[in-house]
Amino acid sequence: MAEDEAGGEHWVFGYGSLMWRPGFAFVERAPAILHGRRRAFCIYSVHHRGTPRRPGLVLGLAPGGSVRGVAYRIAPRDWPEVRAYLQEREQPTETYVEALVRLRLIGRGPVHAVTYLSDTHHPQWAGALSLQAQARLIAGACGLSGANIDYLRDLVAHLRAEGLRDEGMARLLELVRALEETEARRSKF
Repeated sequence: MAEDEAGGEHWVFGYGSLMWRPGFAFVERAPAILHGRRRAFCIYSVHHRGTPRRPGLVLGLAPGGSVRGVAYRIAPRDWPEVRAYLQEREQPTETYVEALVRLRLIGRGPVHAVTYLSDTHHPQWAGALSLQAQARLIAGACGLSGANIDYLRDLVAHLRAEGLRDEGMARLLELVRALEETEARRSKF
């Protein structure tokens, strides 16, 4: 990523767990919007929230729409360490592509930021699944980082804490809860 492309500043855009658990040092945190991409459960998870035999789903930035998230400004001295951390965190199976995107800081203006876009050619790309199909994959899935529903529950709660209400994600959580409750009732008999 050429430094002059970003105007000499280093920003990182988070739309999922980076919003509430960045894991790196930053100088500034600001609400931001990215046009042309949307938050979606569009990546099969075969490690963190599922297994190869029972995949779950994790978030990605799918083409189309727009997404509200958080932008972090990184001190120049911290940039090499932050970038290395992000590459390790966001690209363990290379389902995401590092990209420099133009986003708008809410109430301020545009900046360029590093983010990780969903690789639509990767075998873990799930594509545009219906809410019902997403719910079926998330319900009961569990991986190294825990239950898939916990990831979704955290997302909805943290979006609300940021003052963002994502009706699609809230509805998805309702569907997953209903499926898990139905399965729990069945397993009692």
